[in-house]
Amino acid sequence: MTPDTVHANMRKNIGIVYLCLSLGGCAAWLPVARTDTTPFASYDEARAAVLALEPRKSNRQTLEEMGLVPARHPNTLILTHADVVRRFVSGSLLRREDLDPGVLSCVESRNACSGMEITGAKINRERKGSFWADFFNFKRRTETTGWRFTALILLVDDQVVYRSIGGQPTVNEVEQTRNPLGPLQDIGPPAAREALD
Repeated sequence: MTPDTVHANMRKNIGIVYLCLSLGGCAAWLPVARTDTTPFASYDEARAAVLALEPRKSNRQTLEEMGLVPARHPNTLILTHADVVRRFVSGSLLRREDLDPGVLSCVESRNACSGMEITGAKINRERKGSFWADFFNFKRRTETTGWRFTALILLVDDQVVYRSIGGQPTVNEVEQTRNPLGPLQDIGPPAAREALD
């Protein structure tokens, strides 16, 4: 190697080291994912909208005013009379008198009975920590925050007869992965056997 080649290689290596050090904590380069399947701003807002429905008083127009329609919630499941029977009666240990009056009236109404199961969520997944440790698979930390809700609304003709809401008001999860060998962690006997085949 000539002295000029050595100096050129040193300058290149110093540039790479400098770049790595300057970007070592650059968290802005880490992946971020967002799930947003509801127009509601919070779990409490979704809950209040569902609980504002009054069985035997609210109707389809009320649902539209509250934003509880399939057009605004892409993950809405439309329930038929058969779906409602399967959920509440079929194979259940509940007796007829144990059912909510609204559910019972829906079951007895046959084809006039319908329903909606609305699911919505606002979930953020963000990777935290060092970009290079994450990029080379040495260490990854993923933080998941947000909320999820599920609402069940039953109708007889156009009148709401039953409503309920559930879900997770607060989602707060942290997943940490540590691989001491980094990108080589997954290389083991199976990979070696495949390389030999």
